[in-house]
Amino acid sequence: MIKAGIVGGTGYTGVELLRLLAQHPEVELLTITSRGDAGMAVSEIFPSLRGAVNLVFSDPKDAPLEHCDVVFFATPNGIAMQQAGKLLQAGVRVIDLSADFRIKDITEWEKWYAMEHTSPNLVVEAVYGLPEVNRDLIRQARLIANPGCYPTATQLGFLPLIESGCVDLNTLVADAKSGVSGAGRKAEVSSLFSEAGDNFKAYGVSGHRHLPEIKQGLSKAANAPVWLTFVPHLTPLIRGIHATLYARIKRETDFQQLFEDRYADEAFVDILPPKSHPETRSVRASNTCRIAVHRPQGGDVLVVLSVIDNLVKGAAGQAVQNMNIMFNFNELLGLTQIPLLP
Repeated sequence: MIKAGIVGGTGYTGVELLRLLAQHPEVELLTITSRGDAGMAVSEIFPSLRGAVNLVFSDPKDAPLEHCDVVFFATPNGIAMQQAGKLLQAGVRVIDLSADFRIKDITEWEKWYAMEHTSPNLVVEAVYGLPEVNRDLIRQARLIANPGCYPTATQLGFLPLIESGCVDLNTLVADAKSGVSGAGRKAEVSSLFSEAGDNFKAYGVSGHRHLPEIKQGLSKAANAPVWLTFVPHLTPLIRGIHATLYARIKRETDFQQLFEDRYADEAFVDILPPKSHPETRSVRASNTCRIAVHRPQGGDVLVVLSVIDNLVKGAAGQAVQNMNIMFNFNELLGLTQIPLLP
């Protein structure tokens, strides 16, 4: 049994962490912090957790984080990089769900996130927490940079093609759509029901913060620079990422078999039969990524469809998966929930 703490527990990823960890047989939830809601019972804000989580939100300065075995940061960008170092010195392992440690090039990170990075030494140490790529490094890590939601769906969809060298690295396209929970729980006009409902729009076409993260992962897999056109869209969904990925064929192979072989031992990646069309609702509330491979009209462009729940495999579920690996638990522990339907 390990003790876990959560910093920043009032957002959507925070409550998703609570939901998953409360059901984990090897985890005791020790503390959860919130400056604005300190002293309030978790179940007051999240009634779905009544009877499952009996904690009260603590002010970060009073929370016994240093007595935890692992601390999750479910905070806005810029917080974990200021606080993780002290916890690591105390022997606590850290899993950061923000973007503070994902991008290895500090100058590039500061360009996209418009702030100075205060812990570049920790960026060097941090392990990028995509288990399907870095499982061995995750097992030994003190600090995990949990991947973003768009990067998870996109990288898992492209990786078999790039690792095998069978597609052109200069013509990759990711056309990705997200539910509104991806924008967080903060109040913004664009996330209001009357703004996001019955609507569909692209955003960040000239550049999105997840682009350098995706390119970094794909370039590492290719051992060469990768050019990617990435266009995100906002859909009138609460949960879900749907990434439609395009790659031009450079070398013929059995592409369906390529994907099946690559993910044969991955419990949370499901390669669907040929001609399938994965739906976001088929992964809702689960840690599963479902993928289908298409070759329209037998042409020279492959289309890969990749779907995840942005709050689970795209955030909290992947963080728990990383925790399981770090502490040598069964990787599926606490993550075997069947997707919700309808």
